[in-house]
Amino acid sequence: MSAIEGLETAHHHHEVEHEHHHEEQNFWQKYIFCEDHKVIAKQYLITGILWAVIGISMSVIFRIQLGLPDSNLSWLKPVLGGWISDSGKLDPNFYLALVTMHGTIMVFFVLTAGLSGTFSNFLIPLQIGARDMASGFMNMLSYWFFFLASVIMFVSLFLQAGPAAGGWVIYPPLSALPQAHPGSGMGMTLWLVSMALFIVSQLLGGINYITTVINLRTRGMSFDRLPLTIWSFLITAVLGLISFPVLLSSVLLLIFDRHFGTSFYLSDIYINGEALPNVGGSPILFQHLFWFLGHPEVYIVLLPGLGITSEVIATNARKPIFGYRAMIASMLGIAFLAFIVWAHHMFVTGMNPFLGSVFMFLTLIIAVPSAVKGFNYITTLWKGNIVFTPGMLFSIGLVSLFVSGGLTGIILGNSALDIQLHDTYFVVAHFHLVMGAASAFGLFAGVYHWFPKMFGRMMNTTLGQIHFWFTFVGIYLIFIPMHYVGIAGFPRRYYQFTSYDFTHKFMDMNMFISVAAIFSFLAQFIFLWNFFYSIFKGKRAPQNPWRSNTLEWTAPIVPGHGNWDGEIPAVYRWSYDYSKPGAKEDFIPQNIPYSQTLESNLPHENELISTEKVIESQNFNDQFKSSH
Repeated sequence: MSAIEGLETAHHHHEVEHEHHHEEQNFWQKYIFCEDHKVIAKQYLITGILWAVIGISMSVIFRIQLGLPDSNLSWLKPVLGGWISDSGKLDPNFYLALVTMHGTIMVFFVLTAGLSGTFSNFLIPLQIGARDMASGFMNMLSYWFFFLASVIMFVSLFLQAGPAAGGWVIYPPLSALPQAHPGSGMGMTLWLVSMALFIVSQLLGGINYITTVINLRTRGMSFDRLPLTIWSFLITAVLGLISFPVLLSSVLLLIFDRHFGTSFYLSDIYINGEALPNVGGSPILFQHLFWFLGHPEVYIVLLPGLGITSEVIATNARKPIFGYRAMIASMLGIAFLAFIVWAHHMFVTGMNPFLGSVFMFLTLIIAVPSAVKGFNYITTLWKGNIVFTPGMLFSIGLVSLFVSGGLTGIILGNSALDIQLHDTYFVVAHFHLVMGAASAFGLFAGVYHWFPKMFGRMMNTTLGQIHFWFTFVGIYLIFIPMHYVGIAGFPRRYYQFTSYDFTHKFMDMNMFISVAAIFSFLAQFIFLWNFFYSIFKGKRAPQNPWRSNTLEWTAPIVPGHGNWDGEIPAVYRWSYDYSKPGAKEDFIPQNIPYSQTLESNLPHENELISTEKVIESQNFNDQFKSSH
């Protein structure tokens, strides 16, 4: 069988499966157990938004504790119950639980599932020209594993002893000994079970994303014509597929240590003067396993945001993305380096100094592909006819955060400096800028940009711009002072600083950071109102509101299951033909043949006209016909 015949067969089977799925569906089939990638994307998005509200609310509570330590928190007693004392003080054990759950929720449930789960699902079939994911059932299953993980994690918040409390990195021995701490009991067990289910969800999704991009691209959609969004989702899926199983192994070994008497992470432990029988294990083993996922995780949450930013900036600058191949190469370089720098989180574990220097060198090299992306974004913006939509503002904001947060990463990548700054607020400020806030800006940019395709309506532009400026200013007001506090020696995860003389001089700055955090939190309600109101009452969206080139804007305003009613468009050009000299419009969609744009073709593009018949001949019978 030839390659073309094999591809025809694969597409035909996909279409036959597609036709069987278009019988009349009831409510449960259409909205709950649905296999349509667009519905699943919305499920991820709404679940991620709900988790974001919970996660950010937690951060506000512990910022109030840090910045306003003498305040009375009795008003939170209806929500937190016994974790607020009769005198209105937050329980120290619950403070650590809040920090732990905030990190877990934001890193995994919001920025991994909420960002990548939403836009990988929504955009991959639409932008590559496919009816749906390679396996709709597996796709549905990936969401419900995530939902089940969410339910278990949410239930753990209501345990009498409290949820997991060991930091989001859950280092043993604190996490391995149920008797060590109230937050090391049932809450930690539920955390581990929830994360195991979450990892299964991500693996199911990642396999689907990779298979879909490789096998289900429409006619003419070669890899060098893929939008950078698809490249970022593909590389992210590969990162997750390699690294998440390592986290799963670390979680399973931790469960064995907790409940089955093994000693993978435990040795020579004393509790209340009593020696435990565990010998031979090492907590450093857990750190190696955790950070082998933990560092690629930085790019699992960041790369989708960077891909979204590439698309939104090119569209709204009305210019081709600068250095398309360099952008792909930089993402591949970042993905490769992400797997060989994990121990830069472990400089203070007593590792061999020579080994530390190797990890330091590899860490600093990541600045090179990262700088390529930063310079290419800036060059794309340079002399562009910029349209400042909310999506564009958040994309530019992401570039700002990526650059400013990345600069402090160079400082922390140096082992001599990192040993001094490790576990201070300098580290907190760094990763919140470059990973947390930057990825969140990518999520906001994607929502504002593709909301019309998701719901057929437009979000309010003015509210979106107000939301951006409040959030952008608030983020810098929080984390720039935090760098200074960290250099001064403020440690992470401490319940209060009023017990130490050297910290009193920074109480005003700590209060300032907390006020800025509350301000930023309140600004997010502008987005929530705009989002949910616009779903039902927003202005009706036109077919292509941003005058964009990619294939999703050729589908109906709100695509049904199958995306295109008739034949799927073929692709003849790359994704970024904006503002070409001689062109009738300042954009040329990917499905427009070069034979129709002779006035703006470059010499090598005229040579591609002869390939159009080859692309057209790849008709694969009628598998591009919708059953509608």
